[in-house]
Amino acid sequence: MYYPFVRKALFQLDPERAHEFTFQQLRRITGTPFEALVRQKVPAKPVNCMGLTFKNPLGLAAGLDKDGECIDALGAMGFGSIEIGTVTPRPQPGNDKPRLFRLVDAEGLINRMGFNNLGVDNLVENVKKPIMMASWVLTSAKIKIRRWSRVKMTI
Repeated sequence: MYYPFVRKALFQLDPERAHEFTFQQLRRITGTPFEALVRQKVPAKPVNCMGLTFKNPLGLAAGLDKDGECIDALGAMGFGSIEIGTVTPRPQPGNDKPRLFRLVDAEGLINRMGFNNLGVDNLVENVKKPIMMASWVLTSAKIKIRRWSRVKMTI
């Protein structure tokens, strides 16, 4: 119902600014009663994959929530799985801008963000927070474990 209006408004912004604005709104509502604004009822069609059972086949790939800040709000949207990341051992800014490009006719994006994220320690703290934590949360990590790594994570 709101999609045409919201799309037109977001397309007035450059792609990365639109992404940042949208994600900022998700951060504001995650873990609050306002999550109901994005809640979607998706029919349960369980899927078994790699020894895990997901509530439905609709999955969100890594790249949207790089730091695990909006797990609850994304979970409310009805995804059967949510891949968090990609995260690196240390924070990094990613590639220089512009790095996100719209393909309007194809209704797609080219993402050359370059793994901008706040690092694995920040991600671990964020993953501990969500109240809806369940089997639909996965992480995508580009990590070489070395002696300096303080992270021990079991999901």
